[in-house]
Amino acid sequence: MRAEFLDNLSEGALLALPYLFEFWAMPHQMPPEGDWRSWVILGGRGAGKTRAGAEWVRSMVEGARPLDPGRARRVALVGETLEQVREVMVMGESGILACSPPDRRPVWEASRRRLVWPNGAVATCHSGHDPESLRGPQFDAAWVDELAKWKRAEEAWDMLQFCLRLGDDPRQCVTTTPRNVEVLKRLLAAEGTVRTHAPTEANRANLAGSFLADVMQRYAQTRLGRQELEGELLEDVEGALWTRAMLDLCRIRSAPGLRRVVVAVDPPVTGGARADACGIVVAGVTAEGRGVVLEDASVAGASPAAWAEAAVAAYRRHGADRLVAEVNQGGDLVEQVVRQVDRTVSYRGVHASHGKVARAEPVAALYEQDRVWHLAGLQALEAQMCQMAVGGFRGAGSPDRVDALVWALSELMLRRDARPGVRSL
Repeated sequence: MRAEFLDNLSEGALLALPYLFEFWAMPHQMPPEGDWRSWVILGGRGAGKTRAGAEWVRSMVEGARPLDPGRARRVALVGETLEQVREVMVMGESGILACSPPDRRPVWEASRRRLVWPNGAVATCHSGHDPESLRGPQFDAAWVDELAKWKRAEEAWDMLQFCLRLGDDPRQCVTTTPRNVEVLKRLLAAEGTVRTHAPTEANRANLAGSFLADVMQRYAQTRLGRQELEGELLEDVEGALWTRAMLDLCRIRSAPGLRRVVVAVDPPVTGGARADACGIVVAGVTAEGRGVVLEDASVAGASPAAWAEAAVAAYRRHGADRLVAEVNQGGDLVEQVVRQVDRTVSYRGVHASHGKVARAEPVAALYEQDRVWHLAGLQALEAQMCQMAVGGFRGAGSPDRVDALVWALSELMLRRDARPGVRSL
């Protein structure tokens, strides 16, 4: 049937056929119908994102005939760097110049870093590394490539939004392999955003068979493969001891009856406004041996007296049986600070003889065994937990809240005394 269709086409129609993208495009490469402002194409490497972006620009600037105006006349082409805009979006094998038919092909003006179409439409090149270059110009359309890679993505993206103010309905197309960055998550959650998605394999007809076989063999079923080949947005770090999905399954509305309650403290090495937070976590254990994390009472930038008061207040608030504090840095001074606030507190000093990850892994295993519950209000703690990986903490600063959590659940569920009063973990 395809051969018969092609045989019936005129010579002119045959020459035009390679440029009729609607005829060749895959579903994820076609703009969704309806009223939208941002179209995000999420895809694996080689999934055809660049071709889709280039063809979308063509559809916006071209009219019915070469000199007829299109829907857009001023377009922004924004990539990670100017070099990548030029080499990928403009001159690449799937870029705008390669996709354009001879009678509609724009002229590349290198000195002005812009494309000019026969009908007068203009597309100018901008770098995500230079948000200030987007302060001043105005557009009625924009193609944004690999947004998730930009080092100054938040600033550049915000500046671009102020530029999209021409015409009745300015729109933008974003082509990117997803990464766990705030600007992309914010865009996907915004009203007026639509998305399409495809893995690398969807475009296998246009990829070298050896490439696809090699990368699938190397990276299939890995986290990197899920991101770079499947085009999935992964919000947990590589090798995370806790994941969002794991924590979502352990939430409860109210605490059950508890056999014991402890407050665990991870004191900062130094005090002052720039010091790490003092991790303070309250947890309990049921008669059946299930742990329950009740509160994250951590405080930032506090003096020793201030964090000791916060810890003792949590101790009283929850009717705790014991206050557990790491003493590696402060030694006996930690207990002295606590005793100055309340001499009656049942106190135990604990000493870290292993690294943070080694201490955290047995506690993470309790979650994998569905032996720990979380109450509401633990967002900051859970964010740190999802950044604790087998290779170390992937967040900024110290995992103070996680350290306190580990001490609390270890005291309740994994306790092994090394000597009276002080234990090692």
